[in-house]
Amino acid sequence: MTAPKKLFIKTYGCQMNVYDSERMAESLGEQGYVATENAADADMILLNTCHIREKAAEKVYSELGRLKALKAEKPDLKIGVAGCVAQAEGEEIMRRQPAVDLVVGPQSYHRLPDMEARVRSGEKSLNTDFPEEDKFAALESRPKAARAPSAFLTVQEGCDKFCAFCVVPYTRGAESSRPVARILEEARDLVDRGVREITLLGQNVNAYHGMGADGSDKSLAELIWALNDIDGLARIRFTTSHPNDMTDDLIEAHGACDKLMPYLHLPVQSGSDRILKRMNRSHTAESYLQVIDRIRAARPDILMSGDFIVGFPEETEEDFQATLDLIEAVKYGYAYSFKYSTRPGTPAAERAQVDPDVADDRLQRIQALITRQQQEIQRDMVGRNLHVLVEKSGRNPGQMVGKSEYLHAVHIDNSDARVGDIVPVRITEAKRNSLAALRRK
Repeated sequence: MTAPKKLFIKTYGCQMNVYDSERMAESLGEQGYVATENAADADMILLNTCHIREKAAEKVYSELGRLKALKAEKPDLKIGVAGCVAQAEGEEIMRRQPAVDLVVGPQSYHRLPDMEARVRSGEKSLNTDFPEEDKFAALESRPKAARAPSAFLTVQEGCDKFCAFCVVPYTRGAESSRPVARILEEARDLVDRGVREITLLGQNVNAYHGMGADGSDKSLAELIWALNDIDGLARIRFTTSHPNDMTDDLIEAHGACDKLMPYLHLPVQSGSDRILKRMNRSHTAESYLQVIDRIRAARPDILMSGDFIVGFPEETEEDFQATLDLIEAVKYGYAYSFKYSTRPGTPAAERAQVDPDVADDRLQRIQALITRQQQEIQRDMVGRNLHVLVEKSGRNPGQMVGKSEYLHAVHIDNSDARVGDIVPVRITEAKRNSLAALRRK
């Protein structure tokens, strides 16, 4: 009997890359590959890359340099680069690092089995097309392995917003949405394999407009209501959203759909209207706050999350203060903040840059404010009765760890629950990045 080939995937960046890595592993599983956690044991290594973070491409080349040494020890090892850096720099990757055997963009990973066959025959393989065929169609034949209680499910890809700092429209393409029937089929399959919570993914997920059974386009809210009818699916989340696409029916769903969790990631990026305009965000700070007010009117206990870029080209101290004021007004339970870094080919890359020391100072100040708000909200959770989806065992005997409705990590200290159970708890303590709880009987 032939020993299975081993596959190691290193995933960078967003949840959509996590989803894509799972799909790539499944497609190569049909070619006889099994997953390994040790790159040194692998017969094939894939780097699933992200182009959002600073110097993303150079980090990939640095990793490839390390893998080149491993390949010198294992000449039969195959190395591939996938994802958004692959899409943006496919031919350059092949030129700069001859150890790479294949390069595949995020819209072409369904072609990996054919590419792997060519690589095994001694060829190099490059595919960064935007193919017409549905890359998700091959999922119908995937293995039916058990799954963790939480799973990602991509429903929408690409973006038409063209924010001045973002490469997504260039690496993931125009907005496209999967048909409702295909999503429901995949969701039911996930539930059959043990999934209790599904997070719907998209670069601009609330712009979803997939075809329904009647041939008309359905909104994200209509998709959520369809998922709500799946027996065994207990929780629904979605990310990432744009303020301009928070439609009336989606806001209403937050108040009316019990399975839609009271957590919303709604990036704003800046509190300055001048900077928002320069970012091409197509909304103002006031219109964003109005959306927040409407959401909280529908679901008063909702926990808000956001994204912020500091040091964007031409940002003044006044602009930055406007961002701090917006954060104070919203009171975020979570937020992610980043210092602006240039992305070649984007409009903002050609503008006057903020002094790096000034940007560093602003990043520290905004993170201090966000941390204070996060900790205040976590302290407010103490004494509350919540429900936790158990995901794994904790470090201590009898301890289980999972996520609350509000996406807080919760350690349950007296639990005999099993992974996949949703258990009632009472929060007893707020820690730095998690909550402690006792199970309620």
